[in-house]
Amino acid sequence: MTEEPRIRLDPTQTCRIHLCSAGVSVLLDISSASLPWIVHWGAALPGLKAAEAASLVAVAVPHRTGNGQDLPVRLDVMASPHAGWSGRPGLVGDRDSTAWTPLFKITEVHLEPLEPLEPLEAVDPQEGVTDSTLTSVGAGTLFVTAEDPASSLRLAIELELTRSGLLRGRATLTNTASRRYRVQELGLVLPLPAQAREILDFAGHWGKERVPQRRELTVGTHLREGRKGRTGADAAHVLTVGEPGFGFAEGEVWGLHTGFSGNHRTWAERLFDGQQVLGGSELLLPGEVSLARGQSYTTPWLYGAYGRGLDEQAARFHDWLRSRPHHPVRPRPVTLNVWEAVYFDHRLEKLAALADRAAAVGVERYVLDDGWFGDRRDDTAGLGDWVVSADVWPEGLSPLIDHVTGLGMEFGLWFEPEMVNPDSAVARAHPEWIMAPGDRLPTEARSQQVLNLGVPEAYAHVRDQMVALLEEYPVAYIKWDHNRDLLEAGTRPDGRPGVHAQTLAAYRLMAELKEGHPDLEIESCSSGGARVDLGVLEHADRVWTSDDIDPFERQQMHRWTQQLIPPELMGAHVASGVSHSTGRTHTLHFRAGTAVWGHLGIEWDLTQADEQESTELLEWVSFHKDHRRLLHTGRVIRLDAVDPALQMHGVVRADRREALFAIIGAALPDVEPIGRLRLRGLEPEFSYRVQDVTPGAAPHGFRRPPWWPEEQGAVLSGRVLQTVGVHAPWLAPDTLRILHLDATPG
Repeated sequence: MTEEPRIRLDPTQTCRIHLCSAGVSVLLDISSASLPWIVHWGAALPGLKAAEAASLVAVAVPHRTGNGQDLPVRLDVMASPHAGWSGRPGLVGDRDSTAWTPLFKITEVHLEPLEPLEPLEAVDPQEGVTDSTLTSVGAGTLFVTAEDPASSLRLAIELELTRSGLLRGRATLTNTASRRYRVQELGLVLPLPAQAREILDFAGHWGKERVPQRRELTVGTHLREGRKGRTGADAAHVLTVGEPGFGFAEGEVWGLHTGFSGNHRTWAERLFDGQQVLGGSELLLPGEVSLARGQSYTTPWLYGAYGRGLDEQAARFHDWLRSRPHHPVRPRPVTLNVWEAVYFDHRLEKLAALADRAAAVGVERYVLDDGWFGDRRDDTAGLGDWVVSADVWPEGLSPLIDHVTGLGMEFGLWFEPEMVNPDSAVARAHPEWIMAPGDRLPTEARSQQVLNLGVPEAYAHVRDQMVALLEEYPVAYIKWDHNRDLLEAGTRPDGRPGVHAQTLAAYRLMAELKEGHPDLEIESCSSGGARVDLGVLEHADRVWTSDDIDPFERQQMHRWTQQLIPPELMGAHVASGVSHSTGRTHTLHFRAGTAVWGHLGIEWDLTQADEQESTELLEWVSFHKDHRRLLHTGRVIRLDAVDPALQMHGVVRADRREALFAIIGAALPDVEPIGRLRLRGLEPEFSYRVQDVTPGAAPHGFRRPPWWPEEQGAVLSGRVLQTVGVHAPWLAPDTLRILHLDATPG
């Protein structure tokens, strides 16, 4: 569909803009050239007319509070103090202690619709409202420019409602005076209705990312700050506030994600007067953004997701990500990463044998991990010297790459471009490139420091070494690691903070490499899952969910990582029999049955697998390939547990004619049998043939109810499956079954 031209609105007149798409409405009010006020963000208001919109605005204005200001608070998207907002402001900055509370007035308003709903509607004077118009579109973007001449500042705001119903926003601040303007914070806020009173966000640490946590939204600020120079294993991920007791299917929820990989803030705030918001911004360190005349600073994109239930909220993120022009669309290659197979022990004979076994079970991409370069024989030296080690690879990487590609697999290579060991050639030659708060170095982490990509010479050095390798070898994939926090990350010699510049430089390097090598794919890995955000996913093609591949832990991590990203962007590998991270032992059945639900890979020394294991692994890889399109395009469904001993999740095709569901034994149940399970996301009028398609033999302890589908399967309507349900099987812990649902003809 051809995009519509921009609609120009008159900022001197009261105007209302209604964006409506995918079951979401955003109604904005612009009065007296003041910054936009989001009157409603939530469930769709189809057919909204100008008179009703004007009335809605009128009834949304709160009364004056006792001992409050004389005008009611009209919260704008910048949380401006002059409008009466006494919470966290969107802009914190000053010019020598002046211009710290600007009063912006709109100078231009443009609306760029994607899917027009209605033409510009003039209000009928007979309706009694003569001071407004309503512009209604479907998905679209509102562009607002505002100025404060007294503060010599210009502000540009973009608010976009995507076709998936995701609300995106960002702001740009420009200094128009000769004296510098120091920006301490610039962010946006989105309103929350009174019924949103329960918070869900996430905690975590290395090896256990995205741990859900809930609490009540009370008066005050629930502030999540990331000061690690990367997203963090303990990041808020998506900060959601909803109706108390909300789950995957029920309860209205409003969530916000700050799409940035460096320092950042995300918050939920409730004031004494009952008004409450979600907000987000980059967390700027002192002096990181100081604007000279004509210079600008732009916030990261902030993403607001409304839904009825967490699954609908997640679907808005997934649908938007899948709509991007650069979203990976070819089948996601089954990947072998050699790290847990060989670690730093790089020997051609062993790695070639591993490639042989990988190809035999259906692997499509082979990734050589850490240890191939410089003096990198362990994790204490060589990092930053991106030159193939002549000691380990006297003939270069060609013998291994030729063997891998000769087997029909792509070749991938591990890098950690933003980091450096002090014991490396580059650190010895250029100690000034190491980030530090001055003359002293930060405490080492994993025997490494941060290489300052904000220094043009350091950036060029890393880029040129990586480009040389990409031009010499057919590297189709980079595993891009990032193994330490950016604490005390300054630019030498004065030690000025440099996290902001470092983050943008990392994005720029990824973009530059891809521009020169359009088919290159990049994985965002950061001590596992410490850089999972929509900022890095502008450049990366998947994320590494966690360094912990223990399938028991991965069940929870997969469940919640998908609150933001769809399965095809989530690296999920078949682990070794004994977990590297936890020491637990799991069957191949459970390891593979957990991994097939993401972007499938293997991280296991296949040369140690016996014939039975190799045969079973081949079955699981074949199963994944057979269902890969459904797994990577369908809608993610997570069922609220009827018993904590069983978990269920699945994917349903867009037309609802096909689905896969996993039933997972998470613990021993307190009762037996557990009872009925109700599936979700199906078409009530369809009849579905339900079949158990789990590869391999049935696991120990599996007890099937009488209805359980044999080879022919059972046929039930979507209405029965969703409303009545079926009796669950009995599953021992760490076992699972996979059901395939196919709409039968007629």
